[in-house]
Amino acid sequence: MSYPIPSKMWQRVSVATLLLLIPSAGIAILRQSATVAVPTNQTPPSSTSILPNNPDYQALQALVQQYSCVVPVQNFGTLPVTRTEFAAVLNACVNRSNELIATDPKIVTQADMKTLQRLQSEFAPELASLKSSIDELQAPNQNTREGTQAEATRKTQPLSTLIAPLPSIPSSVQDQVANRPASLKLRAGGSVGRFAPQPQTDSKFNTENYNRIDDNPFHRVSNDPLSTFSIDVDTASYSNVRRFITQGELPPKDAVRIEEMINYFTYNYPQPKSDSGQSDRPFSVTTEVAAAPWNPQHQLVQVGLQGKRLESETLPPSNLVFLIDVSGSMDEPNKLPLVQQSLKLLVNKLRPEDRVSLVVYAGNAGLVLPATPGSQKSKILAAIDRLQAGGSTAGGQGIELAYKIAKQNFLKSGNNRVILATDGDFNVGVSSDADLTRLIEQKRDQGIFLTVLGFGTGNYKDGKMEQLADKGNGNYAYIDTLLEAKKVLVNDLRGTLFTIAKDVKIQVEFNLAKVQAYRLIGYENRLLQNQDFNDDKKDAGDIGAGHSVTALYEIIPASIKSDVKLPEVDPLRYQRSGETAMNAAGNELMQVKLRYKLPQDSTSQLITQTIQDDDLRSDQIPSTNLRFAAAVATFGMLLRDSEYKGNANYDLVMNLATQGKGEDQEGYRGEFIRLVEQSRRLIAKTGSRE
Repeated sequence: MSYPIPSKMWQRVSVATLLLLIPSAGIAILRQSATVAVPTNQTPPSSTSILPNNPDYQALQALVQQYSCVVPVQNFGTLPVTRTEFAAVLNACVNRSNELIATDPKIVTQADMKTLQRLQSEFAPELASLKSSIDELQAPNQNTREGTQAEATRKTQPLSTLIAPLPSIPSSVQDQVANRPASLKLRAGGSVGRFAPQPQTDSKFNTENYNRIDDNPFHRVSNDPLSTFSIDVDTASYSNVRRFITQGELPPKDAVRIEEMINYFTYNYPQPKSDSGQSDRPFSVTTEVAAAPWNPQHQLVQVGLQGKRLESETLPPSNLVFLIDVSGSMDEPNKLPLVQQSLKLLVNKLRPEDRVSLVVYAGNAGLVLPATPGSQKSKILAAIDRLQAGGSTAGGQGIELAYKIAKQNFLKSGNNRVILATDGDFNVGVSSDADLTRLIEQKRDQGIFLTVLGFGTGNYKDGKMEQLADKGNGNYAYIDTLLEAKKVLVNDLRGTLFTIAKDVKIQVEFNLAKVQAYRLIGYENRLLQNQDFNDDKKDAGDIGAGHSVTALYEIIPASIKSDVKLPEVDPLRYQRSGETAMNAAGNELMQVKLRYKLPQDSTSQLITQTIQDDDLRSDQIPSTNLRFAAAVATFGMLLRDSEYKGNANYDLVMNLATQGKGEDQEGYRGEFIRLVEQSRRLIAKTGSRE
């Protein structure tokens, strides 16, 4: 059960309940008693705006980007903020910095520490006001002698050499305080938020589920010259792995899907160009060859697809159906409350021509909001605010109703999509993986796409949700924080919601004269039969606008004796010899073929591209694209303790990631580097997966 906060007073809210806005980069709530001394006669100004060109604003924005601080104020970095809002962001950065310092005293530079301390001093009144508001929320009746003594100590304590944050102020509370009027009262007539009770932290009955993954083996080209698979634009594995590591534990091996980790990041592939006499292609194809970092005798081949970016004015109208799990298992802060916050980010991006419906399911399914234009944002947001969790989970019924509503409001030339938000713990009606995937397969031919957003821990059903997205012409992301929701539903909105090519398949043929064996890294659950490549009825992955997709092959050249044990098969009697193949293929290393359909088409189109053996030169420096993708692949193999990791170690991952970091405007690659450091420390403690 959840409890409304009355409009004329603030109830005490547990810190654990408010953790849903803590960012994935590992921001911890530090319960320290030190804070900033503020003269009692000093009152904070409430209406002065700080512009983005202000030096203090720019300094704080740089710290936010450098250390992946949570940003509890919308549009920070682009729009002016009040001093109170500025203080909320500042305190989040102080908390983040202290968490980093606790793990590595050198990770925050002295210059940045001085900047934070200077800003703390300049905004001391606002920080004090923020602190008093938190006291009002969390401990309104502190009349004990210990509380009085602690308060006296706080008022007289000077700035310490360590950065002093406000004690235990969650980002979500900062957000509330930063956006409250100076009187610290709720807005009259405003929508009252709801918070779920504190979840059980005892993980005794952890029922998370992951489908088994066995690493793709090496194949001899003499026996298996073709490799065929479907592309994968899902990103859920990376954010889920990040969740485990930031919580201080290594992820289960089967939670690590290397292709999803690689494709979490964007790559600087060129935009597609139209060929003379042909219609514009929806994506470009880029290939590159380099030495495999974990086994220099081998080669690493990168195949990169870059989806065409669409401008806002060219995007088709959207018919979106939010399908929300409101069962009892969603009654935790990192589930339904985070779902609500996440969907609000998307609603704020809707245009008047877009439509939104809201379907919920628990013991039964129901329509909460019929199709509503994007111009009526307040109506949509109010419907989202009214959601409460309770009951069993009839996921199948919810899916049936959501697709029915999507079909009723179908836009012939538009973007028709169901957005499912759940922990995947279906337990009533159609609930088995097989039954649910059959249900989704029946619906995908209606021209309605599917986005699956996973939430929560403890009972998370990753395998089920991945299959639903795979079978439903969809994509799958795991939302562990509001920052991840912003990435998926705001920053990557076009790629998440607007499909530009569907049923995209890749088939590679290797030249026996040049390659003796190959291994596809990742994509274990996306492999296809060779005959599926030309079968337009065979489902495959989709590419969204602006999406980049990367696949890596490790190949063993024909001319070397590898230390990797290859499968032993008797020689074939009737196949062409390597000499005949070499004469036919010349200097070609491999041929890459792609098939895809435009979103409204049922017939595929073919793209063919060859990779030459001389594409790898001894003096050639690998691109930042290849180096960073190789870093993520190496990291994934280490986490999985793959038998194919070769000489890989965490130093190699750090070197590759640092060299391949590039511009990193959003800070995602920098976050990856910090995640690798955290993993290395975990490995040092546990002594496993080396």
